[in-house]
Amino acid sequence: MGYALTKSEQTWSYADYLQWPDDERWELIDGVAYAMSPSPSRQHQELSGEFFRQFANYLKGKPCKVYDAPFDVRLSEQKAVNDNYITTVVQPDILVVCDTAKLDDRGCNGAPDLIIEILSPATASRDLKEKFDLYQRFGVKEYWIVQPVDKTLMFFTLQENGCYCVPGRYAGNDKVAVPLLGELCIDLQEVFAE
Repeated sequence: MGYALTKSEQTWSYADYLQWPDDERWELIDGVAYAMSPSPSRQHQELSGEFFRQFANYLKGKPCKVYDAPFDVRLSEQKAVNDNYITTVVQPDILVVCDTAKLDDRGCNGAPDLIIEILSPATASRDLKEKFDLYQRFGVKEYWIVQPVDKTLMFFTLQENGCYCVPGRYAGNDKVAVPLLGELCIDLQEVFAE
C-alpha cells in the first residue's frame, strides 16, 4: 500500500492514519503524509531521554504531564470533530500538556502547552518551517527547537497576537528557565553531556 507524500497525490485523514500498519510511523500535516523514518539516531534518543527525565522529575505529582514520541497529537480547527475531518497528526519528540481534558487513550486532542523537536537531517526543514507554522497556528505556547550538532536550543514563546516572538537562544552549559511550568529550569549541560 502506498502513501501520499505530496498534497497533489491525496489528502489523508486521521481515520486513514488509524488503518495504517502499527510498525510504520507517520505524521499528517494538513492531510499530507510524512514518513517518520529512518529511526532517530542514538544521539537523538539520548537528548530526548534527558529532556524527558528533567521534565518528568519536575512534573511528578503536578497536574501537567510530559510525553515522548511516539505519542499522537491531533490538531484540528474545531474542538469536537470526527476522525475523518482531522488532517493533522504529529508526534513531537517531547510534549507537555497541562489541560488533561485534552488527553485520551489515543494521545492528545488539541495543542500541547510545550513541544520540543530535536532536529535530524531527515526532519530539520519540516521542524523549522511546517511545524513552526503549524504549532504557532494551533496555539502551542512554547516551541523548542534543538540542534544536536552544535548543541543549541531555540525557545519560541507564543505572544498575545498569536505569533512566536524572537527566540531565546541557549547553548552548551546554559540553564533554561521554563516560566510556563513555574520553577523548572532545564540544565543543558546534562542534556548535551557526552
